[in-house]
Amino acid sequence: MAATYTFDIFSTLDGFANHDGDWGGYWGKQGPEFLAYRAAAYRDPLRMVLGAKTYSSNAPFLDAGFDRSLFDGWITRMFDSPVTVLSSRLTEPIEWPDTTIESGDPVEVVTRLKAESDVPLRSHGSLTLNRALLNAGLVDTIEVTVFPVISGKTGVDRIFDGAADFDLELLEARIFDVHTQVLTYRPTRHS
Repeated sequence: MAATYTFDIFSTLDGFANHDGDWGGYWGKQGPEFLAYRAAAYRDPLRMVLGAKTYSSNAPFLDAGFDRSLFDGWITRMFDSPVTVLSSRLTEPIEWPDTTIESGDPVEVVTRLKAESDVPLRSHGSLTLNRALLNAGLVDTIEVTVFPVISGKTGVDRIFDGAADFDLELLEARIFDVHTQVLTYRPTRHS
């Protein structure tokens, strides 16, 4: 049986994955219920799949001198998971333990990973990579966490710019800490 692939992304209500400005991590809206949910989502074994940009932005946090107790538990678990980085420019060795770099076509690499992996595949962020995988039909579920903010002035990186048209089947909808929504969808290309 093929491993499942989840595109896991944080978003503002207006569809931005990141921001410029002083919002802070999670747009300052993470609460205890949401953090417990994230910890459970990253509890079981999985393989992270990241693009070079997402890997590079997280690599400084893996330095031996960085105080990992500053992270929420699920982030530490994500950093402790095996990782495949899809990149034609990065070379090994790299800082993230248990990490391999694949320089081939991302669609071919993820197709192979889905066939060979004994654990689910999950990608947090990596927008360019995940839009390509979504367009290729390799994303089994999209998990969008919608934080209760609109970042019209400071928002950067619209999540689905460049994606094809998709119908979404809602598999699960949950609300945490009275304001944060987690929506899990199965995408099907719209015909």
